[in-house]
Amino acid sequence: MNDLSVRFYWDIGSTNTYFAFHLLRPIAHRYGARIEYVPLNLGYVFRKHNYALTDEPAAKMRNRLVDLMRWAKKYNLPFRMPDEFPIKTSRVLRGSLVMREYGFEDSYMEDVFSRYWEKNDASIATYEGLASTVAELGVDPKIFEEKAESEEVCQQIIDLTDQALADGVFGAPVTAVEGELYWGKDRLEFVEDHLQELTRRSTV
Repeated sequence: MNDLSVRFYWDIGSTNTYFAFHLLRPIAHRYGARIEYVPLNLGYVFRKHNYALTDEPAAKMRNRLVDLMRWAKKYNLPFRMPDEFPIKTSRVLRGSLVMREYGFEDSYMEDVFSRYWEKNDASIATYEGLASTVAELGVDPKIFEEKAESEEVCQQIIDLTDQALADGVFGAPVTAVEGELYWGKDRLEFVEDHLQELTRRSTV
């Protein structure tokens, strides 16, 4: 029986997470691996590591968008940098846990990533903006909001973020296989190598 799994630490506010989200899924599918999505408060992770994006060299920041558009072209993804960046992501993150309860976590993530990083829709930062996504998936937006604002779900995000820090996570995206961390969208070939090796070992 195949019990391969990968853990995907994410925050929708990360440009590289958009790409990794799309590129990881076909890799996992090839090896029959289950993806465990782990939403985390990336801003808190950055603060714990005393990192600020604005501290990056200006030359690097100028090159960043050019590089992102190279990735979009290479993988035929309709990425565009949103006009409003960054946004508050806590509602999206908590919402993913609510949608997990209904079995729609992946579909919810796919839609909110598309709306923000492809359609320039920053309204996903609000419950009013998220309402259309959850309603289309058959979930009552009012119940969704109540659950997302519950003490239990709020604490879950705190706990998941703390656990991510304890696991050694320092940014997003991070993909973990057997506890080994692969940071960024450009390390996924190593994730595939790892899954390939696990598959080989399981058949020996």
